[in-house]
This record gives sequence, structure tokens and C-alpha cells, in this order.
Amino acid sequence: MRAAEAIERRLTEVGADLRRLREELRITDEELAHFRTEADDARLRSLVSDRPESAREDREAQRSVDAINRQRAHLVAEIDRLERTQDELLDELADARRDTPGGRP
Repeated sequence: MRAAEAIERRLTEVGADLRRLREELRITDEELAHFRTEADDARLRSLVSDRPESAREDREAQRSVDAINRQRAHLVAEIDRLERTQDELLDELADARRDTPGGRP
């Protein structure tokens, strides 16, 4: 298999992974907005209520927000990593094509 073909195949794989992760990030952002609203509501109820379960609900809601934030940070880091990989592969592909007579594999 020619080098350019292998690079093109890898670029296709990275592109598919990026699309999947960006969709996961979109969904995670929607979930985060929802859980932030719930956490804000729970915090407000905890402030105005004397019930111990209100404070517990507040803590649980905040833990959910924190977990989703960690998941979001992981997705963003993975997207950044794949974008760097994609850039490197594009550079490699340009080099491979430049080194091939006629400019194409």
C-alpha cells in the first residue's frame, strides 16, 4: 500500500472520530445546561428550606454537574488531540504527494 493511501485512510478514520466526538460534545452541552438548571434550582431550594434533604439534593445535583463537566473536558481534550493528528496527517499527505512523481500517488 502506498504511503499516501495509508495516510488518506487514517484521515478518513480521524474525520469519522471527530464527527462522532463533536456530536457527543453537542449532546453533553445540552445535558450540562439541563443539569446546571436543576443544580441552580436545588441550590435555591436548599437556601430557602430548613429540610436536610434539600441540602442533600443540592450536593447530588452539583455532583452531577461536576461529572458532566469532567466528561465535557475529556471530550474537548480528545477533539483537540484528533484535530492535531488530522493536521499532522494532512502535512504528511502533502509531503507524500510532493515526493511522488506527478504530485499524486
